[in-house]
Amino acid sequence: MKIRDFMRSGHPPTLFSAFLYFDISFMVWVLAGVLGVYIAKDFGLTPGEKGLMAAIPILGGSLVRLPLGFLVDHLGPKKTGIVGQSILMIPLLGIWLFGSSLSAVYGFGFLLGIAGGSFAVALPLASRWYPPQHQGMALGIAGAGNSGTVLASLFAPALAERLGWRNVFALALIPVTLTLLLFIFLAKESPSQPKPKKLRDYFSILKETDAFWFCFFYGVTFGGFVGLASFLGIFFYDQYGLSKVAAGQLTALCVFAGSFLRPVGGYLADRFGGVRMLTVLFAMVAALMLGVAALPPLALAVGVIFLAMSCLGMGNGAIFQLVPLRFQKEIGVITGIVGAAGGLGGFFLPALLGLSKQTAGTYGVGFMAFAMASAIAMAILQRVRKEWSFTDLLRPVSVKPEPVLLAINES
Repeated sequence: MKIRDFMRSGHPPTLFSAFLYFDISFMVWVLAGVLGVYIAKDFGLTPGEKGLMAAIPILGGSLVRLPLGFLVDHLGPKKTGIVGQSILMIPLLGIWLFGSSLSAVYGFGFLLGIAGGSFAVALPLASRWYPPQHQGMALGIAGAGNSGTVLASLFAPALAERLGWRNVFALALIPVTLTLLLFIFLAKESPSQPKPKKLRDYFSILKETDAFWFCFFYGVTFGGFVGLASFLGIFFYDQYGLSKVAAGQLTALCVFAGSFLRPVGGYLADRFGGVRMLTVLFAMVAALMLGVAALPPLALAVGVIFLAMSCLGMGNGAIFQLVPLRFQKEIGVITGIVGAAGGLGGFFLPALLGLSKQTAGTYGVGFMAFAMASAIAMAILQRVRKEWSFTDLLRPVSVKPEPVLLAINES
């Protein structure tokens, strides 16, 4: 694939807007988890409560993705994004002004989920501008906005040390506002907007078995990525006794791998087939998470987690190379449904890790459970791939065979 052909096939300013919107939203989405060690110290939280602190915004993001997906198909991604980014300012202000109460932190933290819903906006915004043979690359670039988790992990702990953790939420209003302005002026709706359907038509997609499989697969890859991005700072601080800032820096290093390798996963899925890529990646994640479950020395743990996050990031790109090909006409709602499932996975993982530490006295049990989930996903993928015929994948996209679809079928 030539980069020049890719750039000419779509609308680069909109692709950049989708990336930036996604990036800053993800930065805000994981702030509560990244600052969890500071919040836990002020409120004296147990390990289980620390996990819940990191998980609550992810749950909010999971629940808001379905309505945002619905709005995307009715209002368009740009208008929906403007609404979402405007609402996001409310919980940031709320935690800054009323964060002395734990219930307020939990409540406004849940509302931070509107940032996680950016997934249902950014991907359709980018996807609708690009042809099938470039979907993996386009959605990989837009989806690389999950690199916002790197920004949060790298800068938020250092700012909290100097200014206090509540003031970090206030400072986040600056990039959120700037992003909103750029989004308004740069983003453009694709001329090929699908015709809006009735509400009941959206839920008919749940009759498709493939929708459930994509939900489960994404619950493992994206859920694993965002769950770990929110919780690794707490893990490094508790397990290895690092300073809060050092724990954040190591988290940023690991998250960096998953964020920026997402486009690579999309590109490789375009080249070799999404099913083949996911098979390899699920196997690697299962093996690597078993390594983390052994709680090795810090240097080895960081290396293994770095590799695992790389695989999870590429897995996210590979899955969303397949999704728009299988459900092109319902891209808004399927993005919301699959994204919601990914958010649920991200909610359960930090909650599970915190509960594992509190009840079993070790994080190893939680990591082992995640390894099993990845192995199960690989086994299911091998089973259902036999039912994914060329005709089934072709039907929603085009009446004419596309090379990328053939690659998926051959995988």
